[in-house]
Amino acid sequence: MGRKRKGLPINGWIVVDKPVGIGSTSVVSIIKRITQAQKVGHGGTLDPAASGVLPIALGEATKTISYVMDGAKTYRFTVKFGEATDTDDAEGKVIATSDVRPTAEQIKAVLSDFVGEIEQVPPKYSAIHVDGKRAYDLAREEKEVELAPRRIRIDKLTFLDDFDGESASFEVSCGKGTYVRSIARDLAEKVGSVGHVTMLRRVRCGKFFVENAFSLEYLRSVEHILNRSDILLPVETVLDDIPALAFTMKEALLLSNGGFLPAAEFGVSDKEGQTLQAKTEGRLVALVRIQDGMIRPVRVIVQ
Repeated sequence: MGRKRKGLPINGWIVVDKPVGIGSTSVVSIIKRITQAQKVGHGGTLDPAASGVLPIALGEATKTISYVMDGAKTYRFTVKFGEATDTDDAEGKVIATSDVRPTAEQIKAVLSDFVGEIEQVPPKYSAIHVDGKRAYDLAREEKEVELAPRRIRIDKLTFLDDFDGESASFEVSCGKGTYVRSIARDLAEKVGSVGHVTMLRRVRCGKFFVENAFSLEYLRSVEHILNRSDILLPVETVLDDIPALAFTMKEALLLSNGGFLPAAEFGVSDKEGQTLQAKTEGRLVALVRIQDGMIRPVRVIVQ
């Protein structure tokens, strides 16, 4: 018999406005202490030097984290020209300098080169695995790290007309796996200089926006936080784009126990390979996929 998990069986999402100076895993620990939830995770790492939207999944919401990780993200960031660092942000040591300072017009002229499906080399200080070790661990050991370019997607890169001759601010909307520090590094090189990120703030992460995020200080101060529907969002919040199918209690129980149902009987034979929400009486009970003419459970949600 398995050991009973300590804590409260809380399911849902809390959107935190992460401050600078604290890591994502530390935020998870804080939310766990505040809520006493049995299980807590986060939907997309933010470096300690970055701030902004950090979705926190509680309980059964942790089973839907991938839908946040795969979603679009938007960042605002500032690039300082003239200095390159080994981490591509202000936390690292300066490894190169340049007297070149681009004009606003020169910066705007190269932005289109960074939009669309492009190849990007991640920063040496990143969590990517190289020969079984994290790249940042190898970099800290002063071992040479050669990272291969990766295909990423940038939907939009906007110059925010906040330029003092040395630092410029931008907003980028991008897909999974994009490193803003690499954008800053490559953009500076594109205009004949070097540069690094001095400010990074995530303003959107999938379905979550900074306007609806709460500070840790506020969350610590709120009594009965779990009764606040504006703070604790439903598990389904991240699944809005996924169609739902209604089932009886008997059918839902079958799916929850790993059973299959004929797709034809529910009119979804044409959705082969698609993932759908399975609901009963308006409650999410599973994520299912249509495969070989059958509705098969992918993730069982216990709420």
